[in-house]
Amino acid sequence: MKLIVGSKSPRRKQMLEEMGYAFEIRVKETDESYPEHYSPKEAVCHISEQKAKALQSDLQSDEVLLTADTVVCVENEILGKPKDFDDAVRMLKLLSGKSHQVITAISIATATVLKTDYCETVVYVKPLSEEEIVFYINHYQPFDKAGGYGIQEWFGAVCIERIEGSYNNVVGLPTHLVYLHLTPFLLIN
Repeated sequence: MKLIVGSKSPRRKQMLEEMGYAFEIRVKETDESYPEHYSPKEAVCHISEQKAKALQSDLQSDEVLLTADTVVCVENEILGKPKDFDDAVRMLKLLSGKSHQVITAISIATATVLKTDYCETVVYVKPLSEEEIVFYINHYQPFDKAGGYGIQEWFGAVCIERIEGSYNNVVGLPTHLVYLHLTPFLLIN
């Protein structure tokens, strides 16, 4: 079968290439809202499924689709991508000196089947000074990252004390789950 990836994320693209997959990228704009009463896990699974459903009807019988969504959650508040500098500051202050969860849902679809799974990682951030927060935002522009940071950058090297769970999940793709769920459909190329 042919792998279709419903994501524009350069990090996800790189991780899938490192896993040995050949794939085509297809993306449709999707409503990423979710019911207010959803838990973070329910919300991220819902969004990943919505991304898959947007592309599923266009799949050929020899294609399998992978979509994903990642949220950062602190004290049950979901942190999306920062809207601007002030929002990034607010998010990083919320994460400072605490643990938070990074939850990534993946959806695997064929023309007739849709399956979703998720991975949760706990991340511990050291107490951050105002100077560290401003430095990071100014130098790394984390506006395309859930929670306002990238673990693979300066922030991860300096500000993350430890993690419990999958590192790749925090980068944006739980590769072990992707492999598990794609293996029935694909051989590594």
